[in-house]
Amino acid sequence: MTGPGHIEVPADNMTPTYDIRNDIIEYIKLRLGGQMIEVELDKEHYDMAIKQALVRYRQRAEHSVEESYAFLDLVKDTQEYILPKEIMSVRQIFRRGLGGLTTGASQFEPFSSGFLNTYMLVAGRVGGLTNYELFVDYQKLTMTMFGGYITFTFNEATKKLIIERRMPGEVESVLLWVYNHKPDQVLLNDTKIFPWIQDYSLAMCKHMLGEAREKFATIAGPQGGTTLNGTALKTEGKAEMEQLMTDLGLYVDGSTPLTFIIG
Repeated sequence: MTGPGHIEVPADNMTPTYDIRNDIIEYIKLRLGGQMIEVELDKEHYDMAIKQALVRYRQRAEHSVEESYAFLDLVKDTQEYILPKEIMSVRQIFRRGLGGLTTGASQFEPFSSGFLNTYMLVAGRVGGLTNYELFVDYQKLTMTMFGGYITFTFNEATKKLIIERRMPGEVESVLLWVYNHKPDQVLLNDTKIFPWIQDYSLAMCKHMLGEAREKFATIAGPQGGTTLNGTALKTEGKAEMEQLMTDLGLYVDGSTPLTFIIG
């Protein structure tokens, strides 16, 4: 998938997602006694467990999100844009110019030219930080007065970005400061996240297997039958899932702890 916000993951730096998923499935089978007894789960059950583990992790863990930048081409007289589904929120939009109708770099301005000549080309001889501070304030004021900052709204459910102004110029490329979900391949290759996903998938498989075995708690036989461990598996799987969610609150996956909050 390509488009704004898409992050290309170098294939030679990471293990393919397919191979990691197979390793997790093999891990679950062996932990449930595979090759010694018959495990009644199908491939669809394993895939669903891994998918749900990724969903739960993205829902509760700060480490599942990353800060990045993406380019977006603004089209003339178009205010609504649909961003890729990986993008969670848009923090700010940056323009190349100081404002107005410019679509390129900042136009010539005497103060900027004088600053470059005096404080960059002959650095160390004359000048100081005062003029630099004045120059930065000048840029901020100019952008505020002449449309350098773009007001927008972003719907996290529909991924619709609405520019709160009509862009009259030709195509202009802007920079989006965004937060987006890390791809599955990145999460599965992270050495701190992978064990959590692996164990949560195992716990969910235990719960599903327990649901099935509990329907037939006892199988009739010549010597009184066999009792299945459905209830025990359900209880064990539920307890493990609850403990794993608690572990996320302890930041075992490397997430950044919350800062001091009042209220």
